[in-house]
Amino acid sequence: METDVVGLAQRQRHLEFRRSVKIQLSSHNTAFLLPCSPNPSLHPSPVPQPTAPPFFSPAPPSFPLHPHPCSPNPLFLSICRCFFHAHHLGIRAQSRGALSNRAQVTQPLGTRSVITTRKKRLPLGRGRSNHCRTDVQPQCTTGPTCPALVREYEVPSERALGPILLIRLHKEPYSVFPESMWYCNTVRVTSPEGDIYRFPCYRWIQGYCTVELVESTAQIPSDDSHYLLQKYRREELMLQQERYRWKEYIPGTPWCADIDSAMTAEVNLQYSFPKASAFFGRGLAALLESKFKGFLDRPYSWETLTDIPKIFRFYHSPVSEYVIEHWQEDAFFGYQYLNGFNPVLIRKCTELPENFPVTQEMVAGSLGESTSLREELQRGSIYLADYKLLEDIPTTRVNGHQQYVAAPLCLLHQKPSGEVIPLAIQLSQRPGPESPIFLPSDCDWLWTLAKTWVRSSEFQLHEVTSHLLRAHLLAEVFSVATQRQLPMCHPLYKLLIPHTRFSIHINVLARTFLISSGGVFDRAIATGRPGLAELLRKGLETLTYTTLCLPDDIQERDVGSVQSYYYRDDGLKIWAAIESFVSGIVGIYYRTSLSVQSDHELQAWVGEIFTKGFLGRQASGVPSILGTAAELTKYLTMVIFTCSAYHAAVNAGQFELAVFMPNYPSSMRKPPPRNKAKVTLKEFLDTIPEMNTTSLILSVLWVLRNEDQDMRPLGTYPEEHFTEHGPKQLMAAFQDRLAEISREIEERNQSLALSYNYMYPPNIENSTAI
Repeated sequence: METDVVGLAQRQRHLEFRRSVKIQLSSHNTAFLLPCSPNPSLHPSPVPQPTAPPFFSPAPPSFPLHPHPCSPNPLFLSICRCFFHAHHLGIRAQSRGALSNRAQVTQPLGTRSVITTRKKRLPLGRGRSNHCRTDVQPQCTTGPTCPALVREYEVPSERALGPILLIRLHKEPYSVFPESMWYCNTVRVTSPEGDIYRFPCYRWIQGYCTVELVESTAQIPSDDSHYLLQKYRREELMLQQERYRWKEYIPGTPWCADIDSAMTAEVNLQYSFPKASAFFGRGLAALLESKFKGFLDRPYSWETLTDIPKIFRFYHSPVSEYVIEHWQEDAFFGYQYLNGFNPVLIRKCTELPENFPVTQEMVAGSLGESTSLREELQRGSIYLADYKLLEDIPTTRVNGHQQYVAAPLCLLHQKPSGEVIPLAIQLSQRPGPESPIFLPSDCDWLWTLAKTWVRSSEFQLHEVTSHLLRAHLLAEVFSVATQRQLPMCHPLYKLLIPHTRFSIHINVLARTFLISSGGVFDRAIATGRPGLAELLRKGLETLTYTTLCLPDDIQERDVGSVQSYYYRDDGLKIWAAIESFVSGIVGIYYRTSLSVQSDHELQAWVGEIFTKGFLGRQASGVPSILGTAAELTKYLTMVIFTCSAYHAAVNAGQFELAVFMPNYPSSMRKPPPRNKAKVTLKEFLDTIPEMNTTSLILSVLWVLRNEDQDMRPLGTYPEEHFTEHGPKQLMAAFQDRLAEISREIEERNQSLALSYNYMYPPNIENSTAI
């Protein structure tokens, strides 16, 4: 590995002569005379190159030098890798790697600087060497996947450079050893005056290449006045736009990264080894367990309800046990609209829809004698769940049988006690003799069947629009646009990159196993892939900026006064914490509206999200340009909240609330009832999914639950992209506020029969990573 340090005043036009310079390696008791290149005007005659020791082969500089009007004479010093022992540090370092480690440096005259490079060990299982090929190991730090090693080089020089702008890392072949990947965290340069320059990298370096790193101070385009930095930004974005391309996966839906499979994805997008091992290991274990118990191979109806929890008996939690015990209760049915895994559908109803002719006589028994439907509508205690998007969605065949989907309407009432109960259910959008309104006063299994039809519709709408579209596809759009339009030195890149971690990779896995032809949607879900595509298109057509911004969404659905709405309560606190953090970052780098408007990289980023994510739909209300700091703050808050807290809310509870399948059936095998004929338990069991379908869906939901391995909770920033004092203070304040919210949630949950932890900050991952 070779390192170039480029100073503000270090360029020269020609390098024609060489001389020997003494180079010292920290933690090394041996010195070598190595070649360097001075300015020919100072040394008119060439200096012979000394003979190198037989165990290394230094190479000349391999990068072009560009003249600059104020360029003094740079001095390029090469530190070459060799086999040695760092005796006085008690460290044995073996250079068995595939790289020639040379640090090519330009430093001030008559001074000595320390260059520190941090590299992670390559984890076993990536198909590469498991040795971190660094020569000196004076200290170790802990990384998320494996320890990091630190190399320190002390390089004497005789010419001042001024401020250091950027460095280059050259990865080159070494002898006969094969190419190996390297992970570089940061490079730190300390000047003799004590000035520290940090160069964040945080990426795998694959293949023989040159990587340029700019100094860590965050800069918007107008801050970079030096032509070298301007050139660097342009070239970095050109390279990123070539590396990360768009493609249209399903017409009429958000575009995605042009990656065909997880195996061909760029290495820096892929899961870490611990996360990948846990992800695939958990999925394999779930499938093997259900197969061993005989459920996965049985395309038959369940014989009894008590058999269903036996699929994953050892994976149960207090929540799943609560579901098994209370799934038929009206109060629990209503509770899930507020605090289940799809808490974004319910809205206040002040006037009944024309296609939902509920009468006072129908609901009098549920409301009681002291009130009426009209009074409750005026009081604001009536709510509606409308599944209109599912109307006319095509369905598929599972196990050789046609499947069915309903587009129901469900009327809900919140009692003075805070309980939300269903008053009436209509299983289609078209009222009539063949679309009766089902009531709690109907026979037990008929009313249970009607509620189960609603829960099945909840599955379709939640998985496709609330989860896949809003949490995953948009997160990928944000991630790809960030990689393509924001250079690493941009403050918004530094702010957003932790919140895009693994988002592209998990979506590539979804396109490979879940929503591809022949995937899980075709094998176990009523809509199949064709219905999924149509529902995604309809979902995007109705998606608005208001929906994505939680405070606006709460106001638009008019659910600010609902009791016991913990998703709203916790979500608004987290939104406000993110907004405060983001507002501080924006205030540091954008002091005027003009600075926002003139940031062409920011505007390109916003424009690409609007074009590729929302297909240029003006009716969505999503901005295509940003004009003020307030607009930018709101937009960034929406992005971070969507990728973190919102995804946690719609993802975390899937398995434990669905482990008892009748509470969340992925498909229905018979059409919705067209009359109020009596329903038996056997007819109910013959309508919900079969054993093998249930086993497959629960295996997938078990995999998609929150993963503890290599999980970075919201507000955790182990990678030091921001190095300035101001952003670090804001990060600390953000973490303190999240800790305070956590304590408030813990205190509240102590008094609840069923704790709500889906918006508990330690359980929220920074990004849509699972």
